[in-house]
Order: sequence, then C-alpha cells, then structure tokens
Amino acid sequence: MTEPSTTPQAGDHHVVGVDVGTGSARAGVFDLTGRMLASAKRDITLFREAGAMVEQSSTEIWAAVCGAVREAVSEAGIDPASVAGLGFDATCSLVVLGDGGRPLAVGPSEDPQRNIIVWMDHRAVGQAERINAMGHEVLRYVGGRISPEMETPKLLWLKENRPHVFDAAWQFFDLADFLTWQATGDLSRSTCTVTCKWTYLAHEKRWDAGYFEEIGLGILAEENFARIGQSIVEPGSALGRGLTEAAAAELGLTPGTAVAAGLIDAHAGGLGTVGIGDGPQANLAYVFGTSSCTMTSTSKPAFVPGVWGPYYSAMVPGLWLNEGGQSAAGAAIDQLLSLHPAAPEASALAKMHGIGLPVLLSNMAAEKTGSLADAADLVTGLHVVPEFLGNRAPFADPHARAVIAGLGMEKDMDNLVSLYVAGLCGIGYGLRQIIETQSDAGVPVDSVVVSGGASQHDFVRQLLADACGKPVIATHAQEPVLLGAAILGAVSAGLFTDLIDAMSRLSSSEKTYAPTPGDTSRRHTERYQGFKALQSLARQLRDC
Repeated sequence: MTEPSTTPQAGDHHVVGVDVGTGSARAGVFDLTGRMLASAKRDITLFREAGAMVEQSSTEIWAAVCGAVREAVSEAGIDPASVAGLGFDATCSLVVLGDGGRPLAVGPSEDPQRNIIVWMDHRAVGQAERINAMGHEVLRYVGGRISPEMETPKLLWLKENRPHVFDAAWQFFDLADFLTWQATGDLSRSTCTVTCKWTYLAHEKRWDAGYFEEIGLGILAEENFARIGQSIVEPGSALGRGLTEAAAAELGLTPGTAVAAGLIDAHAGGLGTVGIGDGPQANLAYVFGTSSCTMTSTSKPAFVPGVWGPYYSAMVPGLWLNEGGQSAAGAAIDQLLSLHPAAPEASALAKMHGIGLPVLLSNMAAEKTGSLADAADLVTGLHVVPEFLGNRAPFADPHARAVIAGLGMEKDMDNLVSLYVAGLCGIGYGLRQIIETQSDAGVPVDSVVVSGGASQHDFVRQLLADACGKPVIATHAQEPVLLGAAILGAVSAGLFTDLIDAMSRLSSSEKTYAPTPGDTSRRHTERYQGFKALQSLARQLRDC
C-alpha cells in the first residue's frame, strides 16, 4: 500500500465535503479515518416550465452551500482552522454567468436568478438528435450518442433560442466548476465535468474545434474555448490560493484553506466507494438517487455502445471510466407510487412515523416476506419498466417511456407495496442490462458498490443483488458521496499521496448482499427476460 506523504493523526486535521444534488446542498465534516463527525443540509428550489424545462439559481445554491458548511462545522464542534481541505461535487447542470459573474436568465421566465439549466432538463432533445445525426468522431467517447443531459446540446439550444443570453455570457460552467470558482476565483475546470459532459478529450488534453464548428458552436472554438475552459485539471488538484477572503467569510472557514477541483455528484459517490477490496477496476459504483449512475474503471479504453465514455481521468486519475445509469431511478419510483390510489394514505403514515414513503414500503415488504430474498413472491405477474424519463443506458434513448404490465384494480396498501417492489425490480433489471452490455464489450465487474439515498435499506440492497445477479456491497460510510467530496479536499491539502491512496484508506466495506441462488435466481432471470421484451415492445409501439 502506498504510504501517505504526511502521516497526521486523525484529530489533527479535518476535511469538508460538499454535495449539491438535485434538491439540496449538503456538507459533511470528516476526520482522517473517514469518519463523518457531522453533516447539514439546505433545500434548493427547482423551477419547472413547459417543454421539459427545469432550472435553478446559482445564487441560491451558493447560499445553501455556505449555510450547510457553517452548520456542519458548528455541529462537529471543531475549530474551523482545523479544516485543511474542501471538496465539491454537484449535478452536471449548466450555469450561465454574464460579466462580473452576474446570473443570466436561461429560460422564458426572464428571471436572471434562474440561470442554471438542470441536468434533467430535456429542452435540447432536438439539438442532441441533430448532433448525433452528424456522427462526429468525438461521439465515440460518449457511447456513440450524445444525451440532452449533456452540455453542448444545451449550449446549442441557448444559441438558437436565446442568442442574446448566449452572446452576453462571460462563462458557461458545469455546476461543480462554478462552485470551485466561487470559492477560489480560479476558472480551472475539472477533467470530470468537461470530459463527461462537454466532449473534452482528456486523453489528448484538448477540445476538438472541428466538433464545435460542425454542430454550430464554432464561436466557442474561435474564442479558444475561453468561456468553457482553457485550464483543465484532474479531480483533487488544488485550485488557486485556496479559499478567498470573501468565500472564507461566507463559509465560516479560514482564508487559504485548500480547495480541490471537483466532481459530478455521482462520481463523488464512486470515489467514496470503489476503493474498497480489489479497488476501482473490480468494482462497479452504483449511485442510486434521483437518477442512477453506474461507473466502471479500466486501465485501457473500452467502447461500449450506449454507455457514456470511455473518459480518461474523469473519476480516478490515470484510469478510463465508462458511465451508464438510469435517467430516473428514485424519481421513477416516486412517479410510479404517485399513480396508485393508496399513495396518499401511505404518505400520511410515513410522515407520522417520520420516514420517507419508500422506507415505509420497504419495511412493509420485508415484513410480508419470509426473507429478504423472497421479494419476487410479492410481484407475480406484475412488471414495471420504469423509464419515465427515457433510457440513459444502454440505449441512450431519451424517448423511451415507462411500461406497467399486470396492474389490476386493487386500491389497498398491499397492492401499493407490490407495485413498489415491481418498480425496484425494474431498476435492478436495468442495472443488470448495463452490466451485461459492458461485459459483452469486454468490461466485466465482480461486484456492485452501492451508494445514494435510495439504496440505504437492507431490503433494497438484497433485491438489487438478486435482480442484477452480482454481489452488492455497502460501505461503512453513511454518506459516501460526501466522503468522496471530502477525499478530494484531503488530497488537495496534501494529506494523502493521491486519490487512490486516500480512497483505499478512507473507504471500507460494511456488508455484502450476495445474489440468492436456486429458484430465486431463476425467477429473476425469467422476469428480466420479460423486462427486455416489454422494453422492445414499447419501442415498436412508440409511433402507433
């Protein structure tokens, strides 16, 4: 094992990880054993408009980040001066700023505070389809097809639909890069953000000017990419001179505190989990939140149809990354449950117990089965393909939609539990489909290391293992996404040699959920075949 460059005692220094998800900003304070001492959360607003538009405010998000950090440090009871490093992760959302960093309105509300096009926003489906029809060489590095969740289709939409905003923009940031700029004044971008979502070719250390010219964004190339990133650095790299005086005052930390180049939120979950056991190349990171993300690391590039990447140094420096997942996962379960007549009664019961509705239903499902492995007994004849927001992988199909088969007229709580379990099975079969597609392309994995708020229940973890056919490993870290962000901060502060060293030292496994053999395995295999048949039929019927 690589020795760290310094060997501080766990109590000497602390690191802070900040995670900005779709609905909240969270901060966690960690010691150098990977133990989280305290965390805090601030909700952030989603603004929705017709045409699949979803927007946020960078001003509100920065205020939420500052509030969460101050509260977490206070709750931890530590001296702010002991915080040696700070790391950020965030959703891959597009932030648009004008001169002086002022926010610019990205949609028809004309509200400049609504200056973020959120990752899930699908306003740029048409632009993505046109880009894909051109077939430029860079698309090989996004699984062959670009997604409307990525930034160049969104930039093209802005140029075509709000040219005055596009022209007035001083900087276009991925949200994680906006946060590090706000903290340090450094305009450097992370290889994670620009490689995964902007078509930067990290393995060649360049943007492809020809791609931007071909798709209609040649102005960005003519400007030598000054508005989307001229300095590209690996995750964990120390930025600028650390926290500026102004940012330190807002965050309640010390000026000069090291700040790391950040990660996309799902990739922080990968960083906080896949260092266990045999390391990143043996483990698939599965982040199960509002959406889901799968991340697989390899020493050589692997081209997997419909799976994003291969991306060089996008999560672990020096390794290639293949990224898949589901455009809606936790959000798909929420949508599915909202359709059932018993949902209001169940939601009220969950609120009375102080838990989320999925947790309540997981508890009820576990009580109804003889063992966690018997979940399939609850869903005989009931099948769900939960693609309410399209298929991220392995089909890269934003037009895919959900299918529910076998649902009767029952309105009781038991039927709601069955629908919930069928939805979880569909999530697990989607994961299995990605694993199989990658394996067929020469990228096998031994285990799935799980993180994310939707994956915390034993019932969910065992069902995922049975549905996907791979061992599912839970880590000791209660908040592996926050730990991943904190690992960035620790490396930027020089507390560990590199990210791999920090990952191996700060991450550890807690429990492994093995797939159940025998009848359970056969039953899930049969249901998985049905899942794929329903997917195929939905594609056939789409235009009928």
